[in-house]
Order: sequence, then structure tokens, then C-alpha cells
Amino acid sequence: MVKPLEIRWHGRGGQGAKTAAFLLAEAMIEQGKFAQGFPDYGPERMGAPIRGYNRISSEPVNLHCDIENPEIVIVLDPTLLSSEKVTSGLASGGKLLVNSPEDPEELKARGDLGDTTVYTVDATKIALEEIGRAIPNLPMIGALLKVSDLADIESMTRVVSKKFESKFSREVVEGNLKAMRRAYEEVRG
Repeated sequence: MVKPLEIRWHGRGGQGAKTAAFLLAEAMIEQGKFAQGFPDYGPERMGAPIRGYNRISSEPVNLHCDIENPEIVIVLDPTLLSSEKVTSGLASGGKLLVNSPEDPEELKARGDLGDTTVYTVDATKIALEEIGRAIPNLPMIGALLKVSDLADIESMTRVVSKKFESKFSREVVEGNLKAMRRAYEEVRG
């Protein structure tokens, strides 16, 4: 049995961590992989810390529990770095992707991250400029695609377009796609 790739998302209610996990799973399924995307949150309120999870594999995934030892951790709100244990259980040699204007080396110097590879992208700034709202989930997906070999940006573009076109105006859909592509190009690490 192949161990699935495990990803844990950390964000706050309203930042789109749950949606990002669902969209990533859908893109992986579209590419013929087996995938899960699911959230874990306590009190359902705007701004409360939440987690999202992905498992991705070439074989069926029969685990149905939280992810304790992810290979990749994605942080949508950098304030969670000091208030939550976002890197808890992060696999040796894992990747930490943070929504931050800081340089990855600055973040790495502040914490005990061992052999973790740190990436940063200013997803909030990108979202504000491209979407007009501070919802960093699509930029963070774009950055994730760049730092991993999970999917190509075109596959994710199709999934996002299909999901968002029935819910949002064409302008909002295009803004989200631009934000995702921009973060793909601007991620540092």
C-alpha cells in the first residue's frame, strides 16, 4: 500500500482553508488520483482557527481521520505561527508554505524548523489586489502548485472555473484565477 501525501491547512474561518482543501481534492481526482479534502473546526465563527486536510494517493485512501504527520503544512494566516502549533508533526524534510510578506529565511530563523523547507507568498496582498477581498485561499493553492508536483496550474484553473462560475460573477472568477496564477509566480523559497 502506498502512503498518501498528506497536507494540513491552517487558517481562520472566512479565509477559505476548507474551500482550498476541497478544490485541491477535486483537481487531484480530475487527474485520476484518489483524494480527500475535509475540514476540522470548533466553534463555527468568522476568524476562529480552523484546519483543513488533504490526502492524495495513486491508490484508494481508506483513512478517515485528522492528519497528524503531514508532508506539507499551509498557513493562510501568519498570526497562527505564534498562537497555534502549525508545524506539529510536520514530517522530516517537509514543506511549510506561509502567507507572509516576509522572506522564507526570516521565518525559518524565528522558529525551530529543522530541515523543513519554508516558502512564503504574500497571498493576502495578492488577493486584495486581484479580488478586492482578503481571502488568500486561491493564491495559496497557486503557490502550493509551484512548490509541489501535485498538479499543473491549468488543471486547477479548470476546477476553479467549473466550481466558481455557478456561484460568482465572471469578474470574481477571473480575479481568483489571476490571484492563483500570480501567487504561482511570486512564491519564494
